[in-house]
Amino acid sequence: MSIRTPLGAQSKEKDAGHALTRRDALRFGGVALAAACATKRGSSEETSPEFRLKYILGSCMYGYGKLADIVPEVQKTGATALDIWPKVHGNQREQLDELGEEAFAQLLDKHEVKLGCITQYKLGPLKLQSEMRLAKRLGCHTIVCGSVGPKGLSGSELKEAVRKFAEQMKPHLAVAEETGVTIAIENHGNALVESPDSLKWLRELRSSEHLAIALAPYHLPQNETLLASLIEDLGSSIRMFYAWQHGMGCHTKLPKEQELLQMPGRGKLDFAPLLAALRKIGYRGWTEIFMHPVPRGIAILDSTEQVTDEINRSRKYLGELL
Repeated sequence: MSIRTPLGAQSKEKDAGHALTRRDALRFGGVALAAACATKRGSSEETSPEFRLKYILGSCMYGYGKLADIVPEVQKTGATALDIWPKVHGNQREQLDELGEEAFAQLLDKHEVKLGCITQYKLGPLKLQSEMRLAKRLGCHTIVCGSVGPKGLSGSELKEAVRKFAEQMKPHLAVAEETGVTIAIENHGNALVESPDSLKWLRELRSSEHLAIALAPYHLPQNETLLASLIEDLGSSIRMFYAWQHGMGCHTKLPKEQELLQMPGRGKLDFAPLLAALRKIGYRGWTEIFMHPVPRGIAILDSTEQVTDEINRSRKYLGELL
């Protein structure tokens, strides 16, 4: 499997923002220019109506809201599926257990919604066997979680640690293949898989395509050229794309207008080069418009209607870029 040479520089999450060296900026400048030119060119390839973002709605955007209230919102946000989250970010996964699988499936069917993803950071990648079998029963094919392993590595040490993680995942990937589930690893901050290098190594060293990537721009340098280049590098290994930027961070309580800068179209990050890269690789995975509120477990805004409207505001921004 071909892969570009890793950057060799770790990306660290900082609520104050992310720095990029002059050398990196020069290196990736060509990507931004190409993306901009492609957007302005209006070629038949770039304007093809066949490319669409496949939206999925994260249940935790509504805090601990009831599934009965959230599921009817899915289609209102332009999504076709629900990504169900457990505590502390949401509690809809726990609600599923309370309702029972049959009643939950009936609720989805009533509103013509699919279960597209189960997010399970709490279980982690090594304890997902029963969750994958649940996902199969409910027709869900994606589970997102974080990685396990040492943190803060670079160079050959990072590559070796990612190799060991990929090796650890082999028995779990056997279950993933059996159940038709893909385990997508998010580049969460302060984790083994957090940097561009670690993501590239995971793509190269994985033993199965059932181990994939959930790409979160929030946790990476807020530089469109680097992000667009990384998307091209990772290609079909991306199964979840979070339309999510750093803004002013998500760990300190801020005025709502500042907290919402994580949403596409509000903060400084220009998503146009990212979308151009997704178009170039023929991306067909999920896209989740996303942010984290402070504290966790509350909805991003006060009412269900306001949350849906805010997601649609970002969806309109992304749609205009496309």
